Amino acid sequence: MDEVDELVRAARSGLAELADPVRAAHMRRYLQSAMDFRGVYKPERVKLARRVFGEHPLPDRESFVAAVLALWREAAFREERYLAIDLAGHRAYARWQDHSLMPLYEEMIVTGAWWDYVDDVAIHRVGSLLRADRERMTPVLRRWAHDEDRWRRRTAVICQVTAKADTDRDLLTAAIEANQDDRDFFLRKGIGWALRDYARTEPDWVRAFVEAHPALSPLSVREALKHLGGGQP
Repeated sequence: MDEVDELVRAARSGLAELADPVRAAHMRRYLQSAMDFRGVYKPERVKLARRVFGEHPLPDRESFVAAVLALWREAAFREERYLAIDLAGHRAYARWQDHSLMPLYEEMIVTGAWWDYVDDVAIHRVGSLLRADRERMTPVLRRWAHDEDRWRRRTAVICQVTAKADTDRDLLTAAIEANQDDRDFFLRKGIGWALRDYARTEPDWVRAFVEAHPALSPLSVREALKHLGGGQP
């Protein structure tokens, strides 16, 4: 597909033009990344994405998915995968955001397997699909809460961050209870984050939840109550 190839080439060329080897080395160390970086910070990447995506519109759903996968699967630099996530959520293609994109997002979560990828996809892609189609999405996320893969489980826990009053408490509870005994740092941190975020909307509910779940790790409790004047030292 010519449109896909042109977009991918433009994205890679734009990143190369913005490359900073010194920053790239720092970013790679910070994220403990096996994949190289170009050294392009998010504000620069956002401007690049706006230009490239605007100059290279994709005509149909097939080319949209193909472009996202090309940037993701063929990435030589981590920022290419960031652009894949950016493209997946671009407003020009909002009409194609439905549950049928879950295999795409699942691939990003499982093969990305690190918080910088997973958190963005979980909150801004999977979370949006959940709120738009609870009937189809809720059973998927309930299964993911018990999955062997920790990144699917983290997604189930944090996908409602920023949902505020639209948070499904039953799903949040189920995801946390399925993982509260796990010793994995990213799951414990994710539980605390999910509760801390919801505490901005329902602080009393979060306080009561923490009190009713003594199996929560100290890390999860500290994070959950961070802005509520409580938590374990």
